[in-house]
Amino acid sequence: MKKLKKSNIAILIPCYNEAKTIEKVVRDYKKAIPEATIYVYDNNSNDGTDKIASKAGAVVKYEYRQGKGNVIRSMFRDIEADCYLMIDGDDTYPAESAREMCDLILEGKADMVIGDRLSSTYFQENKRMFHNFGNVLVRKLINFIFKNNVKDIMTGYRAFSYDFVKGFPVLSKGFEIETEMTIHAVDKNFKLVEIPVQYRDRPEGSVSKLNTVSDGIKVLKTIGTLFKEYRPALFFNIFASLTAIAGIIIGIAPFVDYFKTGVVLKFPSLIFACFLVTVGVLLWITGMILQVIVKKNKQSYELYLNEIKMLEKLVLEKRKKD
Repeated sequence: MKKLKKSNIAILIPCYNEAKTIEKVVRDYKKAIPEATIYVYDNNSNDGTDKIASKAGAVVKYEYRQGKGNVIRSMFRDIEADCYLMIDGDDTYPAESAREMCDLILEGKADMVIGDRLSSTYFQENKRMFHNFGNVLVRKLINFIFKNNVKDIMTGYRAFSYDFVKGFPVLSKGFEIETEMTIHAVDKNFKLVEIPVQYRDRPEGSVSKLNTVSDGIKVLKTIGTLFKEYRPALFFNIFASLTAIAGIIIGIAPFVDYFKTGVVLKFPSLIFACFLVTVGVLLWITGMILQVIVKKNKQSYELYLNEIKMLEKLVLEKRKKD
């Protein structure tokens, strides 16, 4: 591997009541990447997570709006770095893959590196059956809708480039954030690399903040919303087709009667059928219009990334002068 230039690496750890594990996590990642700055963002913990993290050597900041998405939004806005490594504070991700993930970013081989748990030890370590089912379901849905083959959609172990972080519009407030990140990377054609990483279940006494049912529903709603927003033509065409087909089926009987008798005997059915077909056509038109808007937004986003690149060059020039 080629020798990398000296770079600024930020390790981001969103935390809510992780007093049992945060010290070990900070020390493990400080040992793995000693030159990195470790940021722990405390999200209203009441168990002393912030004090333990600070004592272990992390820079502690606070986000008072509850939810992982809110924490990530603040992290991405506040911190300037060449490479960002995001991990959870629950000690489920061993640090041995951290250097490889950061190197892929710093060498320009990836804009987002996904730590793929599902191809390694996740299903053996995770004892929560519905969490396993949910991960598989979300993966299949997103890969089907967005025509990709991402192996682990919801992992919290990721590395990012400066361009991705500063160009990512965080909309989610909670645990849906990983799903949103993945879809954004796929849709905007960022360089995405997955590497298998080891996963271990939480240590005894450490409790997951993820609610299988309520957070699972939020993730599915997020997928539906992003499907509509990122691929509106396909989304609306599905409903347009279903509506138009229903209208045609309902309208068959009035037309058959008319051709047999020369009289329309079922006016309500005919009117309703025409209504459904009209709605189907309107939905199709809506999808086409929104798809054009999405394409224009993609073009604008590419220009925005060019501006970020120019800003990055100015920052590098300033660093050299300093």
